[in-house]
Amino acid sequence: MSTGMCSVCGLPEELCICEEVAKEQQRITVKVNRRRYGKEVTIVEGLDPSEIDVHDLATYLKSKFACGGTIRESSIELQGNHLGRMKDVLIQRGFSADQIKD
Repeated sequence: MSTGMCSVCGLPEELCICEEVAKEQQRITVKVNRRRYGKEVTIVEGLDPSEIDVHDLATYLKSKFACGGTIRESSIELQGNHLGRMKDVLIQRGFSADQIKD
């Protein structure tokens, strides 16, 4: 059993709730941009990389939607138009529905 303590909340690492609290405080914007040659890109913005593991979330979204993507600064770009399903997937991942703007 590990005796490590979280430096933010003071709870043991096994019981740490910092990431769940951070997920509820994010103001996420999801939009679709049209790129060169008519390609569409879904952009998820408003994530704080110091509180949320953006790389882990991007990997999850890419596998969930079976598409390619990248991380630019603190936003996630996914190939294709996934606007219709994005809110449901983010809610399943633990983000607050009130904080997600389409």
